[in-house]
Amino acid sequence: MTETADDLSAPLGQDKPRRKRRLRLPFTAMQLFAVVLGLFLVTFAGFAIFNTDPLGGEPMARLAIRAPTATDEKPAASGAGAESKPEGKHETKEAPKQAAPGEQKTITMIDGSTGARRDVVIGGGDTADKSEASAPPPVMTGINPKLLEKSRYGMIPVVADGLRPFNVYAADADRAKAAKMPVVAIVIGGLGVGAAKTLDAIMKLPPAVTLAFTPYGSDPGKLAERARAQRHEIFLQIPMEPYDFPDNDPGPQTLLTSLSPDQNMDRLYWHLSRMQGYAGLTNFMGARFIATEPAMQPIIREAAKRGLGFFDDGSSPRSIAPQAAANQAVPFGKGDIAIDAVPTATEIDRALNKLESAARERGIAVGTASALPVSIERISAWTKTLGDRGILLVPLTTAMLKSKSS
Repeated sequence: MTETADDLSAPLGQDKPRRKRRLRLPFTAMQLFAVVLGLFLVTFAGFAIFNTDPLGGEPMARLAIRAPTATDEKPAASGAGAESKPEGKHETKEAPKQAAPGEQKTITMIDGSTGARRDVVIGGGDTADKSEASAPPPVMTGINPKLLEKSRYGMIPVVADGLRPFNVYAADADRAKAAKMPVVAIVIGGLGVGAAKTLDAIMKLPPAVTLAFTPYGSDPGKLAERARAQRHEIFLQIPMEPYDFPDNDPGPQTLLTSLSPDQNMDRLYWHLSRMQGYAGLTNFMGARFIATEPAMQPIIREAAKRGLGFFDDGSSPRSIAPQAAANQAVPFGKGDIAIDAVPTATEIDRALNKLESAARERGIAVGTASALPVSIERISAWTKTLGDRGILLVPLTTAMLKSKSS
């Protein structure tokens, strides 16, 4: 046995002190952290894989639906509601803390990114009136609910009781006077995107000027309702494929010659649901589409079925719309002059003079323009003295009816 120097110097009869042993764990702190992190990731992965919620991770919308009361001045604006938002976006509104007794609604939630549909009952109480749950949503002021039917995207026009939207929503005009003298119609397009320019057109132009709305913008239905309140008639612009698509892209849900008729019809229904109260349809761009008979014919047939007119803005010289409309007995009109093709005051005035001359020669002339400030200013000034020169400014529907009868 080997003894150390400490052992020899230790007092006799006393044991040498024992060394304290340090408690050592079988793993390090980093190893413990790695184990905990691994367990967390395994748990998360298991939840993600085995969770059966089809809407897991998708945006959710909470809607507060209140039954109209007798004290309401007018029904709320409809538009296409939360169902028609493109690109998978949903508006979120805070739901009431407690539903009133008997107040129950069934709505269909549509996820814009996947198209998934889900019926949801909102409100509570067994005493709820089941007829209320299936009632159509409120519509814009002055809209005949009989002239609407429900589609997967929202309410769209329909013929009912012998009434057509083209006739019901046409602006008032002195048609007896229009039959006896030259008439001019002006269509301002591109509205609904940009509230400021849209309101300028609504408020600064005379009511006889027809306003055409694109289906885009945050709430085109509300602006369209404002236009109708100022006695403008409105048309709905349908985005159609131009020759240089997709370099020149009209926007989401554009009608394309490469799609089947059913696919284009589904896109058309989305556009039709974006607002209400329009008398007809018109192309938004679309030089290729409007010149392609297999693509365009179903659109004209659908316009006829739904009691709508069709206006060709005249931008495509190869358009087959005139013949297709005649075959389906659809009220039809075509633009003659693009008023602000060169957007300067001098060139706009020159185009308006050409429009006036065309009306004197043929009895009818239709001009198209956008809502540029200079266009609105020059058109407004020109129309103030038009009657003094023996020409009547009329809504587009009046010009279309006169063209059909002449």
